This record gives sequence, structure tokens and C-alpha cells, in this order.
Amino acid sequence: MFNFNPLTAPPPEEVSLKDAPLIRVIAQVRFPPILSIEKKDFVSSFQEAVREKYPILQPEQTQTFVFGPQGAVQPTLQLTWRFIDASDSWRVSLAPDFMALETTAYSSRRDFLERLENLLLALKESFDPQVIERFGLRYIDRLVDLDLQDVSSLVKPEMSGMMAAEFRGNIHQAINESLFIVPGGEEKILARWGLMPAGETFDPNAIEPISEPSWILDLDMSLSKNREFSIEALMSEGQHFAERIYTFFRWAVNDEFLRRFGGQL
Repeated sequence: MFNFNPLTAPPPEEVSLKDAPLIRVIAQVRFPPILSIEKKDFVSSFQEAVREKYPILQPEQTQTFVFGPQGAVQPTLQLTWRFIDASDSWRVSLAPDFMALETTAYSSRRDFLERLENLLLALKESFDPQVIERFGLRYIDRLVDLDLQDVSSLVKPEMSGMMAAEFRGNIHQAINESLFIVPGGEEKILARWGLMPAGETFDPNAIEPISEPSWILDLDMSLSKNREFSIEALMSEGQHFAERIYTFFRWAVNDEFLRRFGGQL
């Protein structure tokens, strides 16, 4: 069991989980709006740069809301370009104010960050954003069936909470949320975890509802700060974020969790 402060401890050595319950990993870079991204003629160079790995193009109209003193004003439509791989397990999203990479088939930190770096290169060559407003990395795990029933023995007491109670069978929903400031910097970690009922979700864009109850561990690390667009700096942040999220994950779970999902200790 990993027992140090997850916000400051050195990252532990990675334990590969053959049957990891990791359902989605997302990286997102936000920048001031670049209106030409909505124009087909301008986005074609980006498509050519990514088309070999993500050949399926699915443009999507999404609604955005602006909040003022009187509440939400009239929503506006925004075009988001979705580039998807042939297996439908990797997706790149490009909009006027963000680019995101997400996968349901995460294999390794190195592979994910290499893919992200290639996308950042394509973004710079096609649109040359000057400023980054926010960068975030998010890992989402989900336990179901017998793993859900055993959650109190798989994760630390601080994480299992009411799931260790004798009357846990009567709990319909139990979602916890904590926001941490990482010491020595401006990064934040938003951690959400707990029991999710069948057919429901607290984030439909990232966690699809399923037909049975599940226990979710959702770790999202980010830095919201205007700074120069630098691929080298973003990749350094990505490595740091991935290591810190993994450190938090290892703090949250017991050795039994690692063994249950194929880890060799």
C-alpha cells in the first residue's frame, strides 16, 4: 500500500495492470478563440496532419452558454471537429478554443503523451496559437459487479467511505468531490469518487451511463494560467500531471486492487 502524501511524494514505480478498470483518459488544451478553426478550408491542413491515425471525420455542432449578471444568455452554436481512429477508441476534438485527445484504449503513459505531442505539433503548424489558458489531464476508473461489492477492500478507507457500512446495499448514490492545491505550484487536482446508480452519470461527456451500478474514481489535474504556447513546456506538464495523478491513484488503492486487476507486486 502506498502511504505517503499523494500531493508531494515521489511517483512510485508503475505497476502494469493487465485488466485495468481504466475507462477513459483525456487531455485538453484550451486557448483564446481562433475563429478560423470553424472554417473547413483552414482546418484541412490539420486533418491531413492527423488523418493517418484518425481517419474518420465527424463535425459536430455544440451549444455554448455565456453567463452574465442575468444568468445564462442565448446559447450559441460552436462547430467542433471530431477526428476518430478506425477502432473508435481514440478521438481528437478541435474547436475554436480547445483541442482534446481522449481514449478508451489506454495502453501506456508513453504512448498517450507521444500522441498528444504529435497533435500539438499539428495544432501549432496549422493555427499557431500564441497563448495557452488551461491544460488538463484526466484519468477515470470504474468498478462493477464483484469489484463493486469488494470496493471497501480494494481502496483506502478514506475513499470507500459509506461503501464499508453494513447497510451499503441500501445506498443508491454516494459521490464525493475534493479539490486539492498541489504544494509549490498553481496546479489543482479535482478528485471525484463514489457509487453511481445504473443509468446515471455526473459527466455525460466523459462517463457514459451503464445498465448497472458502478464505483467511479475520477482524477483530473490541471493548470489554469495564461502562458506562452510551448510544446516542450506542455509535454513537461503532461509528464508531471500523469505522474502526480498516478501517485494519487496509488495512494487511493490497496495492494489487493493491483493484484485484482493483474498487477505483479
